[in-house]
Amino acid sequence: MGPSDTFGHSPGQKMENAKFLSRCRIASAAGCLILLVLPVLAIFAQAAEEESIRDLLQQAAQLSAADDSQKAVEKLTAVTEQEPKNALAWYLRGRENFRLGRIKESVADFDRAVELDPKSESRQWERGISYYYAGEYEKGAKQFEDYQSYHNQDVENSVWRYLCVARTEGVQKARDTLLPIENDPRVPMMRIYDLYRGKALPKDVLRAANDGSPGREALNTRLFYAHLYIGLWHEAAGEQEKAREHILEAEKHRIGHYMWDVAHVHAERLRTAATETEK
Repeated sequence: MGPSDTFGHSPGQKMENAKFLSRCRIASAAGCLILLVLPVLAIFAQAAEEESIRDLLQQAAQLSAADDSQKAVEKLTAVTEQEPKNALAWYLRGRENFRLGRIKESVADFDRAVELDPKSESRQWERGISYYYAGEYEKGAKQFEDYQSYHNQDVENSVWRYLCVARTEGVQKARDTLLPIENDPRVPMMRIYDLYRGKALPKDVLRAANDGSPGREALNTRLFYAHLYIGLWHEAAGEQEKAREHILEAEKHRIGHYMWDVAHVHAERLRTAATETEK
């Protein structure tokens, strides 16, 4: 059967054929238009999604600053659901879960963040602290060793590795392998370092914290760090009562930093342990 047989030659048939061809041309033009519009629509959709994610991250930051970690976690969870490979959202949720005392959840979040962004691993000191409280001391020690390659003049990093090693190999081994620090300018960090390397006593750290007539805010910050690390030093040595005294004192000296959250979580664990002992 040829084309002429298909379309015919009568006037009516010719008119129907013309209408059919016209509709085909319109459909073809519409199809081309759709093909042109689809990429634009995709760009707008992507931009809207990115704006939504930015808004959620901003809201999470505001909630975190307002000490509402639970709602911050909810916002960050929404980000991970929309964009599962957003490493920043997993990292931030790890911090908020830690602040809520959800240690295992924070470890899982930090691990996922590193999995998505391996280059960030050496900077993940918060993950090291979560490892410590999760009882994963070897992983914690390794994290702090990695951080040393990123920032090698941070007394706190050296101290936290000490604390991890002390849990698995004892205080003497922790002291002997203390990561070297030459100049952490924050007062009283170098005296804290001396304490952990066996060259100072807790009273020396407190004296350094009060030295030089610091202003009220500066003194508060100094005393926070002094009591926190004196308390952790006592705990590593098995001196639980002295550790409790200084950790609880550190919590009273609130500062606007994640390390205060660490002290608070530690203090909460001490209070919970004391309550369970009384039962």
